[in-house]
Amino acid sequence: MIVAAQPEAAEAGALVLRRGGNAVDAAITAALVQGVVDPQMCGIAGFGSCQIYMPERGIHTCIDFHGRTPSRATPEMWQDLVEGETRDGFGFVLRGNVNDLGYQSVTVPGSLKAYHEAVSELGTLDWGEICRPAVEEARAGFVVRPHVHYWWTSGSNFGRVPVTDRLRFSRTGRDIYFNADGSVKQVGERVSNPDLATTLARIAADGPDVFYRGAIAERIAADFEANGGLLSYEDLATYRTTRREPLRFTYRGHDLATNHPPGGGIMVAEMMNILECFDLASIGHNTTEYVRIVCEAMKVATADKDAHVGDPDFHDVPVGRLTDKAYAAEVAGRIRTGIKHHVPRIGMGESPHTTHVAVIDAAGNAVTMTHSLGMPSGVITDGLGFMYNGCMAVFDPRPGRAGSIAPGKARFSSLCPTLAFRDGRLRLAIGAPGGTQIAMGVMQAILNVLDHGMTMTEAVSAPRFSATSDLIDVTNRIPRQVDRELQSQGYEVVRNYATFGIAAVHGIRVADDGTLDGGADPGHDGVAIGV
Repeated sequence: MIVAAQPEAAEAGALVLRRGGNAVDAAITAALVQGVVDPQMCGIAGFGSCQIYMPERGIHTCIDFHGRTPSRATPEMWQDLVEGETRDGFGFVLRGNVNDLGYQSVTVPGSLKAYHEAVSELGTLDWGEICRPAVEEARAGFVVRPHVHYWWTSGSNFGRVPVTDRLRFSRTGRDIYFNADGSVKQVGERVSNPDLATTLARIAADGPDVFYRGAIAERIAADFEANGGLLSYEDLATYRTTRREPLRFTYRGHDLATNHPPGGGIMVAEMMNILECFDLASIGHNTTEYVRIVCEAMKVATADKDAHVGDPDFHDVPVGRLTDKAYAAEVAGRIRTGIKHHVPRIGMGESPHTTHVAVIDAAGNAVTMTHSLGMPSGVITDGLGFMYNGCMAVFDPRPGRAGSIAPGKARFSSLCPTLAFRDGRLRLAIGAPGGTQIAMGVMQAILNVLDHGMTMTEAVSAPRFSATSDLIDVTNRIPRQVDRELQSQGYEVVRNYATFGIAAVHGIRVADDGTLDGGADPGHDGVAIGV
């Protein structure tokens, strides 16, 4: 089974499984297609995190491919440009939006290198065959789906540059994403991007070296040099992914595996350790007390993340303390007394421009991968067709903090592709797009399965809530009575009148009899396909 936020990508991966490819082959095929049909969510110039489990080969690893700060960057370069924080407290507005739009907003991309490493080391199909569906999609052009259009028109707020400004930043963007009258293309209209098809065909034939060390790298470097960018040829040539054993923790007899910092798995582990101290099933799903307890756990994990979590190559992250069961019990004791934890707003957040794919194959191999452009930079080099990430926007422009700028540094991201096991058997593969809300959405969906016995479709469809500040955010299907009762306890509640929200969780559940149950978040355009 494969589940993805785009039907074109899920279908491409399913066809790979039907041809005998394994979970890695299917996931990377789907990921490359996602970059074509959802080009502001992800792409070959993006970043991400991938967890791969192959029991017959004794492999269980995470490939982290976060965007890294170019070598020309310095901790102090933007400290005098700060105009304020975004209204939601997740990000800084800088004079000229230099961190958010344009050539200085781009970090060294890792996606393409990670895709190729996964396929060449753990896949079964030829790299060119893996790339072929994405090349064909790019040659045909893609039809604008409802969620693509929604993000083009509504995907940026709280002081960030509007997405339509990103779409029109480059000449290619103006040519392919807009109609002759200047309006952005509508749902059902086709976007043709022949430059991207040419680039992908070249990568299919020559491999990723052409992007990191060859002719494409030279073209990228020349474009950034001419336009005052930070990214250089040397940055591309020296980029490396990071391999780590998964971060492991337990929850009510289940063994869970997620990613290490700078990924967001540490937040999932911390929150679930705290919540293990409560009988959530008896408290009742999405009751007022349930929302209060879970939100307090979210607030503690958010405050700890802001204060302590960064790139472990640059910052000493106290992973052991934050994931310690005794610390969780201490926090749970405070929650029982009714204390309201405070979230100092010092941290940076991230864009919900992200996507996810999860696959389980017939051999029991599993891949769960979240990948992104962050808030896309708007930059498309003439003739190449793809948009670069905008990950410099998530770094703190103030020196001396966990998320501050440093050459070669990766910034914290909420990406948390996660697997769950019971008695040594895989039970769940899950992850989500959704920026700062990813860990909150993924954690709630896991609780829905493990504590409340929901199917995967039920788990990803149930209404969600979040607390990444002192506010509690609820989606519109949470009963308004819960709002009133929380407000009577002194909480400030903000209702999002969208039907779905708080990340977009996608996952696959393995039932006791081994059958697979997939769920694609109904707030996006995706689908689960069984093979």
